[in-house]
Amino acid sequence: MNEAALNRIAAALERIAPAPLPAPDFDAADAYLWQTAPDRLVPVPEVSRVDLSLLQGIDRSRDTLLANTLQFARGAAANNALLWGARGMGKSSLVKAVHAAALAEGANLKLVELSREDLPTVSRLLAHLRAAPNTRFILFCDDLSFSHDDQHYKSLKAVLDGGIEGRPRNVIFYATSNRRHLMPRDMIENERSTAINPAEAVEEKVSLSDRFGLWLGFHPCSQDEFFAMIEGYCQAHGVDISPEDMRAEAVEWYHTRGSRSGRVAWQYFTDLAGRRGISL
Repeated sequence: MNEAALNRIAAALERIAPAPLPAPDFDAADAYLWQTAPDRLVPVPEVSRVDLSLLQGIDRSRDTLLANTLQFARGAAANNALLWGARGMGKSSLVKAVHAAALAEGANLKLVELSREDLPTVSRLLAHLRAAPNTRFILFCDDLSFSHDDQHYKSLKAVLDGGIEGRPRNVIFYATSNRRHLMPRDMIENERSTAINPAEAVEEKVSLSDRFGLWLGFHPCSQDEFFAMIEGYCQAHGVDISPEDMRAEAVEWYHTRGSRSGRVAWQYFTDLAGRRGISL
């Protein structure tokens, strides 16, 4: 093939290739969603979150994550964090609340949410974030877990370890999960029972959670903590109800749900506010 033909092919490929994406505008918002096909960071004008003071029954986890986040926002060393445990106990709410608390102190800190399905593209996302060294980022993956034959966990290592290039200094990773080791227990047991070397068979997957410097456990709340959550919501939104009536209704409410949690407390409060004509 002669040079002229090669030039024509190259020109044709250049015409049909997608235009390079512009650099993200990190002044557009305090939070972003990472989306692919094509890659882009979508600004979130208003983050759905509750105030840090309204998160009850998770004091130790709250204080630990807040301290870690403020350290990072100020440019000091900080750890990646895995928030694991009981559903509905405020894991994702806490991440968003501590981000707001850091913003209130004047930190130039952005929250970037990444879905589990987009983990294979995380190296491209990190390249965008690395290119903004004067801005700090919390990379947040909600409800993270891995099923049988799921290879997405390998992409996560690029965030936690970063390979030879290392994780960008201006990026920290927070994840929430119902599973301490990010994978089903029966998957771990099956690997152990069928492998020639059981320890090595699960080491790669189980050690993934070990790469988080902070493990923050969330456990089912007590009845008193459940009541305290509702009382906090009532005070914050100006809902007037006697303690006796609230507790009687709240007990009936959580019995119909079969559990107590921050989510169930909010659902009861939403019903209570709605019956009083209050918009949340």
